Amino acid sequence: MGTGVGGNLPVDGALFLEFLPDASSSLLTLLSVWWPVGQLVSSVFAWYFITKWPVDEGWRLFVASIGLLTFVMFLIRFGLFHLFESPKYLLSQGRQAEAVAVVHGIAYRNGKKTWLTEEILDAVVDAEDMERATAARLSATGVLKQNLASFSLSHIQPLFRTRKLGLTTALIWFCWAAIGMGYPLFNAFLPQYLSHGGGGGEVSAATTRGDGASATPAETYRNYALISVAGVPGALLAAYLVDHKSPFLGRRGTLAISTLVSAVFLYLFVALGTTPAAQLLFTAVEAFCQNIMYGVLYAFTPEIFPAPVRGAATGVASFLNRATGLLAPILAANAPGDGSTAPIYLSAALILAAFVGVVLIPIETRGRQRL
Repeated sequence: MGTGVGGNLPVDGALFLEFLPDASSSLLTLLSVWWPVGQLVSSVFAWYFITKWPVDEGWRLFVASIGLLTFVMFLIRFGLFHLFESPKYLLSQGRQAEAVAVVHGIAYRNGKKTWLTEEILDAVVDAEDMERATAARLSATGVLKQNLASFSLSHIQPLFRTRKLGLTTALIWFCWAAIGMGYPLFNAFLPQYLSHGGGGGEVSAATTRGDGASATPAETYRNYALISVAGVPGALLAAYLVDHKSPFLGRRGTLAISTLVSAVFLYLFVALGTTPAAQLLFTAVEAFCQNIMYGVLYAFTPEIFPAPVRGAATGVASFLNRATGLLAPILAANAPGDGSTAPIYLSAALILAAFVGVVLIPIETRGRQRL
């Protein structure tokens, strides 16, 4: 499951971006709204199955229902929708005829006509592109074998060709790595933290009621569902802010503000979350800010890089995000003491470090034509 998600997300973002007009690039940020929606659906399913059946049956029914829903989405995606290859990618490979066919296919889908022809592209193509265009086509297996045989750092080196692009690449990868550990460090440790009532023994929004009695599983998953609901308007707000004309917003400004506020509310969660209502409030605000943060991060990253290296850049970023995230559950599970707040403080520090990295990024993609 992790392999599928880890490979799917960066490819989806890069491919979706290359089909969008420059004026509609904020839709890539809006695409992130499905993340909190998915969390909400999962929370509701868990709320129903785990509370209605014995534990050993409930979690199996929950996982089976989520797996079935995912399989239905797979059938819809590949059965009802035809995904075109990226015209920019085809052109970078010298495959003009296929690029023209894709553009005509997109125009037909939208009830439009296009003037683009293969002859127009051939008139501006150079000899090297023509040589690649006439090369023998490989099957899917052949392409895989060719890519594995020629695997090298050749796709990474262009990311550091200039000082500005190299600095941007290093900083955006650092942000992905820091957030990759900080985000799950809080969320993975949250059940353990709440189950002990916080570092000072306070009551918990997810595990205790206002009278101090232990919360039922239904109340616990109800609160998780409420937290998930808070993430939906965060993604919607992010799509609006990334194109805002304010010099303090845009892609970089929105990402910086959301990471800073996320870090601040992590500290507030520990310091002031002494009642069930306060803990639920801080967690909901955290979900709201984190969905803005991730929504902008997923959109901003592929916009930074030109099409020929976009997939490699976003792929490495996603890898770093997942690789550092692997350490989060280990750290959370081995946190010293009952209700230790150390993992949450570390999560806040990592996201705060990501804020510094975002501020130092020298590129803003708002209103800029993509390469």
